Amino acid sequence: MAVYSLLLVAIVLEVIGTTALQLSQQFSRIGPSVVMVVCYAAAFYCLSLTLKVIPVGIAYAIWSALGIVLISLVGLVYFKQRLDLPAMLGLGLIIAGVLVVNLFSKSVSH
Repeated sequence: MAVYSLLLVAIVLEVIGTTALQLSQQFSRIGPSVVMVVCYAAAFYCLSLTLKVIPVGIAYAIWSALGIVLISLVGLVYFKQRLDLPAMLGLGLIIAGVLVVNLFSKSVSH
């Protein structure tokens, strides 16, 4: 369970880094640019630690799915970026895919 907590930390750091990337305005603002670099470095370090236990494909599926959903929520709440129905359906399919892999695949180590 601790490895999944570490994966969650990696995902949150990546979402913070991506938010900072948006706020950096193409690297023209130093503060958000520094936050982005630090968060991405820490996120990839945390992700690398999870790969000792979780297969890379599974870890990356969880990372990307939760990251996409969380950054979409950040975009909606903080940047007022609306999602249309196909985008929301696509996000739902991504979540469903990760659930299927985690609940039914023998590749996932629990």
